Amino acid sequence: MNVFDDNGWEAAGNYPKGTLKKVLRDENGAITMLIKFPENFKMEPHSHITAEQHFVLEGSYTSKGKEYPAGSYQLIAAHEDHGPFESENGALILVIWDPYKFNK
Repeated sequence: MNVFDDNGWEAAGNYPKGTLKKVLRDENGAITMLIKFPENFKMEPHSHITAEQHFVLEGSYTSKGKEYPAGSYQLIAAHEDHGPFESENGALILVIWDPYKFNK
C-alpha cells in the first residue's frame, strides 16, 4: 500500500467535517491510520482507553499551545486528555492506537 496515493481515503466520521482517514491496520484492538486534517481544523479535547502515537508527516498542528510541525512525534498515554487540536494549513498524521489489554 502506498500511504501517499489517493486510494483508500474516506471521511473520518468522528472528526470535524473535511477530515479524511486511510486505515492501514485494524486488528485485535491495534489500529494504524493516516489522518488528513483540512485547513482550519479544530477538534475539542478528548481521551482514549489506549495509548495514542502521532507522527506528523506533513503540515503541522497545535495542541495545548505547543506546535507539532512535520517530523514531530507525540505519545499520549491512555486516559490522558489531549487537545484541543488546531491546524491552520492542514496536516498529515500517522496515528497508532496500541491494543488495550485487560488486567487479569
